[in-house]
Amino acid sequence: MTLPAAFHDIAKRVNNWGRWGADDETGTLNLITGEVVRAAAAEVRTGRRVPLALPLKEDGVQAGLIPGRINPLHTMVQINQELFGPGGVACSDDAVTMGLQAGTHWDALTHVSHSGRIYNGRPASTVTAHGRAEFSGIDKAGPVVSRGVLLDVARAKGLDRLPGGHAVTPEDLAEAEEFAGTAVRAGDIVLVRTGQVQVYLAGDKHGYGFPSPGLSVRTPQWFHARDVAAVANDTLTFEIFPPEIDDLWLPVHALDLVEMGMLQGQNWNLEDLSTACAEEGRYAFLLSAMPEPFVGAVGTPVAPVAVL
Repeated sequence: MTLPAAFHDIAKRVNNWGRWGADDETGTLNLITGEVVRAAAAEVRTGRRVPLALPLKEDGVQAGLIPGRINPLHTMVQINQELFGPGGVACSDDAVTMGLQAGTHWDALTHVSHSGRIYNGRPASTVTAHGRAEFSGIDKAGPVVSRGVLLDVARAKGLDRLPGGHAVTPEDLAEAEEFAGTAVRAGDIVLVRTGQVQVYLAGDKHGYGFPSPGLSVRTPQWFHARDVAAVANDTLTFEIFPPEIDDLWLPVHALDLVEMGMLQGQNWNLEDLSTACAEEGRYAFLLSAMPEPFVGAVGTPVAPVAVL
């Protein structure tokens, strides 16, 4: 299916190709400057640390929707083995096989393409089976540490969880921003809470994925206008699923990753953070969300931590 004219109109408005040079591979992460990080550190007041990752386990969030994106298969490869002779120190080791985007993760800029292109206008053909992502692999992202802002859309509406068919709009984001009492600024990492992860935590992985609230195709313009560095939320698909526009699949992915060059994250557990922010009466914090540097990978597990 050819992408509609309305999609291309939004793409032109949010496009960042060439903004940081023809050779750029990191997109909006360029907005996280030393000054931004110093200001982010000033958000730490109590030192309260809130982990945001779901446990990595065989009964994880994946339910077979995407072929090959398997939950972690964890195997012990040696148990109390005396490697250097009897009576010596014994070692236990383990190994994991998993989809890199199986649990809490970042999508690299190369995770999707459209019209034969990836971020900064490079050919989609630069992602290959053996060479992996030649450009903009997740290893190029470097350390992702900045000010985080929780836009608690559900709590701002007085809800525990948004309904499955709710497309989070720019108006919703503005409402949550006002509720948070802090303005989103350049270089921030925005976390959008819908409450949908509660469905998975309650044991319904199929219901977690479908139907799901998520970001509307209108939201990339809101993030672009504020020079947001990255966005993550608490859903499987990031954007509303099924899509808000019939037969237009993953348009927000394409706008964020390809056009803007903006990392996006999924399956982040924002429940404890929602509680902590409400208790402390503030929704900005230092966020550490370092990607695992798999060379040429199009996504990576991440174990983010918010420090208030």
